[in-house]
Amino acid sequence: MTEQTLAGKVALVLGVANNQSIAYGVAKALRARGATIVMPYQTDRTRDFIAPLLEELGVEIAMKCDVTEAGSMEAVFDAIKQKYGRLDIGVHSIAFAPREDLHGRIVDISAEGFKLALEVSCHSFIRMAKLAEPLMVDGGTLLTMSYYGSERVVPTYGIMGPIKAALECSVKYLAYDLGPKKIRVHAVSPGPIKTRAGSGIREFDALIEQSAQAAPLKELADIDDVGEVSAFLCEPGSARLTGSVMYVDGGTNIMS
Repeated sequence: MTEQTLAGKVALVLGVANNQSIAYGVAKALRARGATIVMPYQTDRTRDFIAPLLEELGVEIAMKCDVTEAGSMEAVFDAIKQKYGRLDIGVHSIAFAPREDLHGRIVDISAEGFKLALEVSCHSFIRMAKLAEPLMVDGGTLLTMSYYGSERVVPTYGIMGPIKAALECSVKYLAYDLGPKKIRVHAVSPGPIKTRAGSGIREFDALIEQSAQAAPLKELADIDDVGEVSAFLCEPGSARLTGSVMYVDGGTNIMS
């Protein structure tokens, strides 16, 4: 049995779309350590997909949260405040870019597409941090998901490279702003994983194969690996860590 290192903690997990989602791997790991999980969904269709997962994880607050809708995220935090009066962990695992911008050249990206990608994939994490701050009465941990394409050119990653670079930089500034309140902030950077979001990237299967071949361990992470690392970053043993980008990619990030 996993040690209950997060017993009594309340964890909000954004981004679970199905049982292959990275966010689901994180939610499982947090729950295994005793955390209470709050798991919103983006659409009613998503709610149907994750219904068995809500039951599995014992989720008591499951409500719609679309970060592009005014007041949607705020309503989730209001519900957390009313039921639990606190929040200890916030996990942000959402990203989006219009397909035409995701698959195009950087020089051809539309202003509207860039703004939308930045809002959903980066600024929503900043908003999440702002809403979490008053509820993290005893400190806490905020996590978001990034990718190596933030610092090196991955040809098929397109617009998301600059967006994830902005996200990782935001992590560092949030860690600085929130550090005095003992709120720690990290980015977790998995290698490519077969998820619904990943399938939107061009030539994704080839990217997975190339990454696995390049990795010193000759294998990539899965959602459970990401969950284990994420849980560690929320545990007491990582209390002196903040502002980091934690790679979970079999070592691919160290290769030229």
